[in-house]
Amino acid sequence: MVYDWFNRSAAPEAAAAEPEPESPSRSEDASEVSGQDDALAWAREAYARLKAQQETARESVEVAEPQALPVPAAVEPAEPMAPTAEPEAVTAPAPTLSLLELAAAQRAERLEALTAVAEPAAAEPVAPEPAVVEPASAEPQLGAFDDTFTWSAEVLAAQGKRVDQISLEEIDWLTRLRRGLEKTRQGFVTQLLENLGDDPLTPAVLDDLETTLLRADVGVQATDQVLEALRRRLNTEVVDPAEGIRFLKEQLRDLLETPIRRCDHPLLAPQRGRLNVWLLVGVNGVGKTTTLGKLANLAVRSGYSALIAAADTFRAAAVQQVQVWGERSGVPVIANPSANADPAAVVYDAIGAAQAKGTELVLVDTAGRLQTKHNLMEELAKVRRIVDKLAPDAVVESLLVLDASQGQNGLRQAMAFASAAGLTGVVLTKLDGSARGGVALAVASEAGLPIRFIGAGEGIRDLRPFNSFEFVEALLAG
Repeated sequence: MVYDWFNRSAAPEAAAAEPEPESPSRSEDASEVSGQDDALAWAREAYARLKAQQETARESVEVAEPQALPVPAAVEPAEPMAPTAEPEAVTAPAPTLSLLELAAAQRAERLEALTAVAEPAAAEPVAPEPAVVEPASAEPQLGAFDDTFTWSAEVLAAQGKRVDQISLEEIDWLTRLRRGLEKTRQGFVTQLLENLGDDPLTPAVLDDLETTLLRADVGVQATDQVLEALRRRLNTEVVDPAEGIRFLKEQLRDLLETPIRRCDHPLLAPQRGRLNVWLLVGVNGVGKTTTLGKLANLAVRSGYSALIAAADTFRAAAVQQVQVWGERSGVPVIANPSANADPAAVVYDAIGAAQAKGTELVLVDTAGRLQTKHNLMEELAKVRRIVDKLAPDAVVESLLVLDASQGQNGLRQAMAFASAAGLTGVVLTKLDGSARGGVALAVASEAGLPIRFIGAGEGIRDLRPFNSFEFVEALLAG
């Protein structure tokens, strides 16, 4: 079954069979996991189901493996160079390696044999070939039944998921998200709990909370909104610490959801049956090309056809970097190898190729630019005009890639780009390397831009559509 990560559901073929059950179960699940014992039992049941699914998948791979073993016979042509070593290399990994790893090992051996015949000295560079195995090792694996798993299961249950709807992909992502926000959470939550203590909230506690929020780069406007809501609550009732944290979570989620509610589509996903063009813009070094590669991988795994336009023709080796990302995900790349080629010409070719092949998503990598560089901003406008002219019916998104570690400087970039580049959303990257994850709230409240995707790691799977509930829960996880 293909899981559509953009829509957080099964792909249309599987989803069509059961569109209804999700919403009616929301209240049932909420009551089902209302108590600690119920939540633990619910998590245990989810874990047991996932473990059984993984065992079934492993058994099916083991059954299929013997059929793949006759393939190594094709490697025999390497007779001149120690033919006796080859059978051992092929038979040894059979019990432990997956099909993808076995195939990669066989390719490595064939390359070694060919290069050894041509030029013996060149045999050693083949060592980096295990990089091909990377996608297989990136497959999510079910870990131990620990606090991280139970937390992830509870977050999914609170969103109305049934036990049979929990997927290993979602558990794996929530684990990565919680781990990625660790640096922000360490300072933020520790200070928050110290400020709240065990006594009801007081005006003095709110003053300390204001400092805590500002240190996490939540931003002045967002901090004022949250504190104003808390003060109004204090004027009408006594608020204990637990209720204070619940109320704080509600306020933070509301801040993040406000710009999303103003959009036509709460979830940013390619529209099937139509051409979708996503432009990735931003300053140098924020991770635009890496984000583009992860989005391409996400699209392919979600069942969409994708194509990459390597329109960053200014930065050295940018085209080669995009091509590597394309190879890792099996996504074709349209590029012009000549130096300083016209980015608009690359996009022109990419749009034409996408229309000819019926491709659903075109991802456009652009050169890093400061919002103050008028000529570069004009170049971006030219690219947009090309898209509008060639594909007037296409769904076009302009996504600003922001480095979370830049904090308030990233907020200023967002506000400047929003007016100059017609932005429709933000991709927040490098959350795992920063203690300034609160900048997401500043971008949403002050720049008024919806956060569409977040990156919480360096792996190819460490980028997902933004979910305000999961983000706030991971940010304030105890």
